[in-house]
Amino acid sequence: MGTRTTLNSVQNEISETKKTPPVNKTVDSIKNLLTNKTGRTWGFLVLVSTFLLMANAVYLFYLVQSDFYEFNLQQSSSTFGSVFLIFCTGLLVFKASFFIYTLYKYFCYKPVESVSDDELPTCTVIVPAYNEGKQVWDTLLSLANSDFPDEKLQLLAIDDGSKDDTWQWMLKAKEQLGDRLEIFQQPENKGKRHALYRGFNQGSGEIFVTVDSDSIVNPDTIRLLVSPFVKNEKCGAVAGNIRVLNNKKALLPKMLDVSFVLSFEFVRSAESTLNSVLCTPGALAAYRASTVFACLPEWINQTFMGKPSDIGEDRAMTNMILKQGKHVLFQRNAYAYTNVPEKYQGLYKMFIRWGRSNVRENIEMSKYVFTNFKKESKLGTRLLFLSQSSEIIMTYPFLIFMMFFVVTHPLLFISSTLVGTLILSTFSMLFYANRYDVSESFWAYTYSILYTFALFWITPYAIATASKSGWLTRELAIKK
Repeated sequence: MGTRTTLNSVQNEISETKKTPPVNKTVDSIKNLLTNKTGRTWGFLVLVSTFLLMANAVYLFYLVQSDFYEFNLQQSSSTFGSVFLIFCTGLLVFKASFFIYTLYKYFCYKPVESVSDDELPTCTVIVPAYNEGKQVWDTLLSLANSDFPDEKLQLLAIDDGSKDDTWQWMLKAKEQLGDRLEIFQQPENKGKRHALYRGFNQGSGEIFVTVDSDSIVNPDTIRLLVSPFVKNEKCGAVAGNIRVLNNKKALLPKMLDVSFVLSFEFVRSAESTLNSVLCTPGALAAYRASTVFACLPEWINQTFMGKPSDIGEDRAMTNMILKQGKHVLFQRNAYAYTNVPEKYQGLYKMFIRWGRSNVRENIEMSKYVFTNFKKESKLGTRLLFLSQSSEIIMTYPFLIFMMFFVVTHPLLFISSTLVGTLILSTFSMLFYANRYDVSESFWAYTYSILYTFALFWITPYAIATASKSGWLTRELAIKK
């Protein structure tokens, strides 16, 4: 393996060429110190407020217990209310049973250990970029620093018609890495799917790895990510483990980091034991080249309600690979650290995009999941589909019920919702605390409150606007 310059040393080399005046350095240091202190203080106040709110909700729920029982009696006294309560009870039993099943499967999960250099397949890493600026340089340098044989690693970067200095940073990375990096520039902004499509057609590796241009990987990430393909001939795709890169900069990334750990390390670990991870994330995923080319024409020409699909390319690719009867796995030990929105606007737009993709791909999945799409057991895949679909189907009935509940019993709604949030988010908190950091785990409660009261509208809106196109967040990075 060739000698590599570490990412830190390269960054230091660049900084040496652009000396900052001492006065400016001092001012920047004071600003950073004040920002960090303010951020820590603000974070502490938010967490304290969260627990005070939860405590008051528990006390209020205790005071209105009789009202809660009376409300249930009133609902059960009518035919419609009885049917609704029975249905809700049945759905609750299904979700609780599914959670226990998921928990059992989680404990069955084990990541695949790295194979030797000789066993590693040839690999093409594709990095599509749009308006990422310097971040794309950091991403490419971290990939170049991978513990992977040089002769087996092809690194491609595609600038998707950026409006900022992304291409200039790619050129700097090319200057630094030489023949180890190939860079391409789209003549105009065509969307991430088309940038990846170009990368797939340019790539020569047995395995394609896709990495978002705002992500950083560990030196062992790529070799760990592709190892399952060597151990399992039926493996068609592998999802990486995504953590938040900017979780020290703002409160929203702190909350999302806790959420990501549950979504990836708990949910996808369980899905992996069923060989049916439902979504390989764009931030870090790997695909067997033969399975990609088997569905590439369908993928690039995918439409929804007569319009070209320009979102959800990762979920769509995963769906098409599952449809081929291939295994889609999760590698908990293959980490990527990605930037997430730091403000509410960016957050809800990201969730809308994910929500629309979820609706579209559940419809697509319904077309094959109950067919004989693979020879082995299909029960696990079908249970995953039913669990996810039930949440979409019940969105509007529960929204109507919630609005009725708010109007008729506002205090009962607030107290019961907060208590329910406290109970459900405790698992997320305990899971994160066990895996990583106890002090950061408490953000699970704040995030649950935020999602329940400020983001609840995302799913119904995404369902109603599922046919709409657009990335939504791609221009946020360059707005002043």
